[in-house]
Amino acid sequence: MFFAQVIGTVWATRKDESLNGFKLQFIQPLDSRRQKTGDPIVAVDTVGAGPGETVMYITAREAVIPLPVDFAPVDASIVGIVDRIDTETA
Repeated sequence: MFFAQVIGTVWATRKDESLNGFKLQFIQPLDSRRQKTGDPIVAVDTVGAGPGETVMYITAREAVIPLPVDFAPVDASIVGIVDRIDTETA
């Protein structure tokens, strides 16, 4: 599971049937200090996240698990909205 920030929404007039009812969001991967890591990606939003929110997402074969289908063309899924991140400072 990884952290990211929602930076935009993908508007698609057509998408795979298995994704009907789900938004596609642009997310920017983050580290635990909320610093950008890597390039933005597109993820299926399964929790109703909005722009600017910090989210948790999963990738690879596990990305289909939150969807109500056995197979979907999905590489990343948003699975949680983060309220806060507490880190221990030394």
